[in-house]
Amino acid sequence: MRILWNGKSTMMANQEKLDAISNNLSNVNTNGYKKVNVTFKDLMSETLYRTGYPTNSTEAFTGTGVRTSGWLRDREQGMLKETGLSTDLAIDGEGLFRVQKADGSYAYTRDGSFRIDRDGKLVDAKGNTLSLDFLNGNSYDNVRFSPESLFIDKTGQIFIKQGDNFNLTASIPLYNAVGDDSLISTGDSLYVPAENVNMIRSNNADIYQGFIEGSNVDMGEEFTDMIITQRAFELGSRSIKTADEMWGMINNLRSR
Repeated sequence: MRILWNGKSTMMANQEKLDAISNNLSNVNTNGYKKVNVTFKDLMSETLYRTGYPTNSTEAFTGTGVRTSGWLRDREQGMLKETGLSTDLAIDGEGLFRVQKADGSYAYTRDGSFRIDRDGKLVDAKGNTLSLDFLNGNSYDNVRFSPESLFIDKTGQIFIKQGDNFNLTASIPLYNAVGDDSLISTGDSLYVPAENVNMIRSNNADIYQGFIEGSNVDMGEEFTDMIITQRAFELGSRSIKTADEMWGMINNLRSR
């Protein structure tokens, strides 16, 4: 039974890694996407006691299979791509934009492909509003942005051009969370903090107007991992087939 269990756990673990690789490849062109990595962990090892004259040790160890230790996000930055659009923003460094959903809750993202809606607000593709720190009594209630008059510097300060003047109106805050498992993906390149995780302001980044951050997926690396993982999956399947053939031979010998 041990060889069957080991083969099964090998197939299940490598299937999960194939799922992660497939997810990465399908998001290779998703703005701000962070690839997921799957690592393996061995299951409990058992100690076997030998009888008879020992050659090296009286104990031998055997594994009971493998499992995955969860999906981890790789926070490595993707390439910045120039678009020339005044509402496109890219973060160079650590940090996330914060957006407010229709229900009032907050989410965080690296996808800076914003647009200006009919109310003059900066929103993402789903209509979530980009959180801003407004200055001088300004707010989304009395400020209407337009692509032609919107200027944003590297520190995230937003200026509105009025005639020959540039009026400082707001700034874009960036946020971060500590720990590999501190953020939970909710789809659409959005994240929410895990339970008991607090988001903190990030000052270790620049913001580039007219740029978008691409995904950090390396297709060559993903295809290489796919080949290796498929081979490992096949080995697990082959071990089950071999065990079945061996049991068939044993049963035939017993029936004689």
